[in-house]
Amino acid sequence: MRFYFCAAAAAAAFFPAVLSAQADIYGERHERLDSIVVSATRAGERTPVTYTSISKADLVAASPMSSLPMALSLQPSVVVTNEGGTGLGYSKMTVRGVKGSQINVTLNGITLNDAESQEVFWVNIPALTNLLSSVQLQRGLGTSANGSGAFGASVNMGTAFVGADPTVHLDVSGGAWNTLTATVSASTGLLPGGFHASGAFSRGRTDGYLRNAWAKVQSAYAAVGWIGGNNSLRFTYLLGDQHTGITWNGLPLSKWEAGEDTYNSAGEYYDAYGNVHYYQNESDNYTQQHFQLNWTHRFSDALAWSTTANYTKGYGWYDQLKAGKKFSKYGMASPQTGLDGESYTKADFTVKKFMDNSLIVLNSGLRYTGKRLRAGAGLYASNYRGDHFGNVVWVSVLGEQDLPSWYYNIGVKREVTASANAEYALSGHLSAYADLQYRMVFLNMKGEDDDNIDIGYMQNWFFFNPRGGITGVWGPHKAYASVALGHREPGRPDLKENIKDGKWRTILPESMVDIEAGYVFSGERISAGANLYLMEYRNMLLETGRISSVGNAIKENVPRSWRRGVELTASAQPSGVFRMDANMTLSLNQIADYTAYFEDWDSGGYREEHIGKTSMLMSPSVLFGGRFTLTPFTGGALKPLGITLGAKYVGSQYWDNTMSADRKLPAYFTTDLSVSHTFSVGNDGGRIGVALYIDNLLNSRYCTDVWVYRAWDGASWYQEEGLTPRAPRSGMLRITYDF
Repeated sequence: MRFYFCAAAAAAAFFPAVLSAQADIYGERHERLDSIVVSATRAGERTPVTYTSISKADLVAASPMSSLPMALSLQPSVVVTNEGGTGLGYSKMTVRGVKGSQINVTLNGITLNDAESQEVFWVNIPALTNLLSSVQLQRGLGTSANGSGAFGASVNMGTAFVGADPTVHLDVSGGAWNTLTATVSASTGLLPGGFHASGAFSRGRTDGYLRNAWAKVQSAYAAVGWIGGNNSLRFTYLLGDQHTGITWNGLPLSKWEAGEDTYNSAGEYYDAYGNVHYYQNESDNYTQQHFQLNWTHRFSDALAWSTTANYTKGYGWYDQLKAGKKFSKYGMASPQTGLDGESYTKADFTVKKFMDNSLIVLNSGLRYTGKRLRAGAGLYASNYRGDHFGNVVWVSVLGEQDLPSWYYNIGVKREVTASANAEYALSGHLSAYADLQYRMVFLNMKGEDDDNIDIGYMQNWFFFNPRGGITGVWGPHKAYASVALGHREPGRPDLKENIKDGKWRTILPESMVDIEAGYVFSGERISAGANLYLMEYRNMLLETGRISSVGNAIKENVPRSWRRGVELTASAQPSGVFRMDANMTLSLNQIADYTAYFEDWDSGGYREEHIGKTSMLMSPSVLFGGRFTLTPFTGGALKPLGITLGAKYVGSQYWDNTMSADRKLPAYFTTDLSVSHTFSVGNDGGRIGVALYIDNLLNSRYCTDVWVYRAWDGASWYQEEGLTPRAPRSGMLRITYDF
């Protein structure tokens, strides 16, 4: 009730101000109808939010082997990793050290984060960079976003806008690790009567750098719509289909030190003579389809209403071999009589873990852009259901006979979010911003997990997330400051671990106060900026360094922690042929008072280790990114030639939260090079593009990610770890045709 009273009071205060406004601070207000749904959750030029915008040209220019996180690798405070060491397959990103489950991702205003795990699995949407019109990367809490809370960053994406003319685009690439990608896309442009249609299809395959890091991915996109007068109607379909080898085990430290960088234990087993073999179908398979219907109506140049209905359907499975496991682990009586008549308590198993999920969303919002006021209000409602089940499909001593079902559980998650925001120009130089969000989340989990433990759980959460700030603009100078409060519920993997082992974990919702203050100078040839951030956490859900059996990070609450830092950006274009862009982040990512818990195999309980003040795992304190672009020819046939050199430095990172020197990932520096040229073909505007991409130009040997598991056996420490190595220098050749 308090939320609605505040919203009503804010509206009552804003609209009289609109009536008295004189100067038109925001200029032209006739926004494109097909962009309103995307811009509704984006920060504007005067919004006191730290963000960068990535254009379609920059997205398309990225290496064809790169997933979207890899294409964002040079953005401020961003660190990316790919499990297979290249670009296709499972990719992840962190922003300010914040992991993927705490990064809010939306496509056309609809959340892409899985409702249960809160992760975004980028491999499920391959070739996404070819389908987007732009991306806005907000750092910190940012503006109100739909779905799980942004606890360090948000990625706001929109599919391509409607162009005026018909287009056709062909894109074929090939290179290292037997990698091949191909994309074809076409658009009718805006036809007489306001109708338009566009579509794209992409396929990619690679052997990958690690053993079993193969990937076969494809995506499809289609949009049909109509724009007439003050109305826009658009239907969008997006398909992502991926089949990849399992690589989340990573590389043991002993293999890395021995130079066996491509080793992968997934599917490894031994025959009766001690010979090593590998199960050839150790794979992850998932298909996801998105259906979106959007209607937008403009009441006037200043006022517009947009509503989107979304249905997402996903289905997939893991196919794995589990060597030397007990029958009881899979709910089977022990011992079992094998085909040879012998009695067995252990065997090799082939198992499949399935996921069948669906998401229904209704997202509706009102936008107002006046002379001095920009305001919006929205309502977001979603219903998610995820079915999880597993089957044993083969047992080494039993063969492929009828085998019992292994486990089955479901999760239902519903959410209703109401939000209102306003940005008001107090004068020609000064603007104030307010953003209020109220989230209601309802979760119900039922059934047994893969270890036959009941994970039944019900919980409701209610969060009020206010934001506010002020922005000053004078000439090329801009300064801003903001304060935001955010809350976020635990994810399904976090809750499962707590339910299964309540001896010391108590999983609570987390909260954060985010304070941002920045300055930006935008000149004709030089621009620069500095942003100070203080992200203060309570009950932060932080990774322990361990992973689950399916590669999910295992987390725990940390009572008090913080991520504090400064982000510096600069760009210069001293001439028409050379441009330089650079950014640096210096940060402290710390836990106030940390106690680590390790399994004690001797006692059957846990061994405590009080660390005190410590640094967070996988959170580098120094980051640097740079890009240097050269267009050396100003005339003649080579005029469109472009040479781009990208560089990234990532400081050292701890494997876990103990700040131990022997569990520390060394700092690394890497560079990538691209050379491209475009030829004009014929008289109808056709163009052929040729580009060469060289990844890891200096052939650096380093790892980008790691997990670790430690246990005490009563006399010494037992440790397992999995490192993610980067592939050595490799190349891709790309040919495009546009007409």
